[in-house]
Amino acid sequence: MDTPATPPLSPEELERYARHIVLPEVGGPGQQKLKRARVLVVGAGGLGAPVLHYLAAAGVGTLGIVDDDLVSLSNLQRQVIHDTASVDLPKTESAAATITRINPHVTVEQHRLRLTAENVAELVSAYDIVIDGTDNFDTRYAIADACAESERPLVTGAVGRFDGSVTVLKPYETGADGRRNPSYRDLFPEPPPRDLVPSCAEAGVLGALVGVIGTLQSMEAIKLITGIGEPLVGRLLMYDGLGANFDTVRYSAKG
Repeated sequence: MDTPATPPLSPEELERYARHIVLPEVGGPGQQKLKRARVLVVGAGGLGAPVLHYLAAAGVGTLGIVDDDLVSLSNLQRQVIHDTASVDLPKTESAAATITRINPHVTVEQHRLRLTAENVAELVSAYDIVIDGTDNFDTRYAIADACAESERPLVTGAVGRFDGSVTVLKPYETGADGRRNPSYRDLFPEPPPRDLVPSCAEAGVLGALVGVIGTLQSMEAIKLITGIGEPLVGRLLMYDGLGANFDTVRYSAKG
């Protein structure tokens, strides 16, 4: 989407982002791209917490946060953008306060609502990139379909008890081979039975695991914004926390 020109980086910003700017792959132009970027993070929970932390610190200019939940004490074992004083506050409000403390140059747009088929398209189209940190398949499909329709890159992640995965979806583009990039429905044609995928509350999840996967999601978003590296398009990166193993599986569009 078109964005207005941003003013030059201030002396304070040049110092804040100095370790980015000395990277030839990023530099001043890359930092300006980060400053202009609008990123929507769906879910201010386990995955959204590290995503919001690192994108705020990186200087992403506008972060939209979608969440309709309140902070509970049981969240704090893994949702590190919230703290004890935030219990019973809306997660969007708690996350926004933390982001402001991290980086006052970031604009936060709070969307205290649950995404539905009726409102997802309008929200997604208002941002450049979407990061899915949700924990249910109905919402994941709705986000993925809206991103495909609006031609917005989607960084999606998922976690189990000790393992997780990350991929990037751009099904509206073609790859180097001329074939359409795969969609979320190519990767997961249909949701698994509800009793096959227990929730975190039912099965548990190691707090540090969501930090690993959420940080990988933020890295993919930064790559997409700045145009560096090779995003995980058509590749599912899987992490086994207990074995300390990363594996990558390629997948393609069906038909």
